[in-house]
Amino acid sequence: MNLTPQQQRLLLDAAREVIRRALSGHDEHLNVQAVADELPIPDPSDPCLLEPAGCFVSLHDLASKRLRGCVGRLDAKHPIWHAVQLTAVSVLQDPRFAVDPVRNGELGALEIEITVLGPLCDCQHVLDFDPLRDGIYLTIGENSGCFLPQVARMTGWTREQLLDRLCAEKLGLDPATWRRDPAVRLQRFTTLIIGPEPFEPSPVAVGGNEFPAC
Repeated sequence: MNLTPQQQRLLLDAAREVIRRALSGHDEHLNVQAVADELPIPDPSDPCLLEPAGCFVSLHDLASKRLRGCVGRLDAKHPIWHAVQLTAVSVLQDPRFAVDPVRNGELGALEIEITVLGPLCDCQHVLDFDPLRDGIYLTIGENSGCFLPQVARMTGWTREQLLDRLCAEKLGLDPATWRRDPAVRLQRFTTLIIGPEPFEPSPVAVGGNEFPAC
């Protein structure tokens, strides 16, 4: 999916607004469905935002880059506008941070990133992917999990290392399972990465007045 800078800005701002709304007065008991039911509708004159696509929304600490939430949906069941908003709500309930969820007062110290996903494509071989360009979705029996290409870019892991870690961390299997299980299936997908940028953009002083940064 190709999106203009303006369309990317609209998606980022929509994700921000949904997260703010979800956390406002609901830090302890977030009602995801209630927030989802109130999601704004995109301008129908912009058909690109109505095209279905999967996506991930990630939150990191600005200073340390420590992950504070990353949740996504691989399926393209929703228009990208709604997929981003639904995922933005869900990122606040990332189960890895159940005991330390993102709080409203923390948003100014976070950065946000959206990853829009292309369609899943079957790989001819389990190593048939570009670690720096492709996201991967691994299925072995009833277990499955995925890595975005940002993982390889941040860690420098090879194809083999990525599959080892995917088996262990996301599928709960022995790291070498992908090497020997005949039921292994790998799919890859392209991505459009929007951001990362501060959740709350810093104001820029101009002539003594403060204006939001572009």
